[in-house]
Amino acid sequence: MKRENKAMQVATIGFTGKDAQTFFDLLKSTKVRTVLDIRLNNTSQLAGFAKKQDLPYFLDKLCDAAYVEMPELAPEPDLFRRYQAKQLAWDDFTAEYIELIAKRRVESNLDVDLFHSACLLCSEHLPHHCHRRLAVEYLNSQWNSRMTITHLS
Repeated sequence: MKRENKAMQVATIGFTGKDAQTFFDLLKSTKVRTVLDIRLNNTSQLAGFAKKQDLPYFLDKLCDAAYVEMPELAPEPDLFRRYQAKQLAWDDFTAEYIELIAKRRVESNLDVDLFHSACLLCSEHLPHHCHRRLAVEYLNSQWNSRMTITHLS
């Protein structure tokens, strides 16, 4: 049963700039039920404790939370590369990313229930210039779900 008309708590977090204790304590204190991994590259050694291979175990044991990989909300590699190389300004990245997820019809293809007490995970330390903020704001506007969004930092 879909709960699209009820308000839901949704958080976002980036692992960069946080040690493992801070990261997992933030998730636990926020009572996150599911971490939605929307990273383009979640297997890099740079991901440390947040690598795709290890994160499900840590989330289960430390936070009693589940892990769901959600590539539908990841940017295309070329889009991300152009932004990282400063070939694309933030406003242009934003427009292209929103166009991409709209084209993917994520609002129709993702299960709303996964977002209840969930946390979108990316690598950026702060949400200001990160696609996790754009994704959650886009979904909130499309679902008209009255999400309460918290950016954990």
